Amino acid sequence: MIKIVKDKLIRRLNVSLLSHIGSFRIWRDLMTGNYKDYALMWYDDPYEECVNWFWGTLGDDDTLPKEFLEGLLVQVAQIESGEVKPVPLTQEMFDKLEDLVGDIEVNLSEKLEEE
Repeated sequence: MIKIVKDKLIRRLNVSLLSHIGSFRIWRDLMTGNYKDYALMWYDDPYEECVNWFWGTLGDDDTLPKEFLEGLLVQVAQIESGEVKPVPLTQEMFDKLEDLVGDIEVNLSEKLEEE
């Protein structure tokens, strides 16, 4: 289960990073005048297409709920004040978890049945 959570987190970070890289590439093309390839049809204005692509990619980022962000701020304050001591996640810890539950397969699309 931990591996599934870890994989989902890594996938989400990768998608977010790729989104930012794409936005930056389009912004770079816009700032350097390299937008000739953005016109798909003969009547398209390459500059306008590039501007539209740039503004469109800015909306691709996930927006987290206010309550979630406020909860993170509370956790950060607790860590900074010393009230809560964080436990670092190391590769060694993930390896130990893999040894403990590595052979357990979970199908998340199946409904859990209570015994």
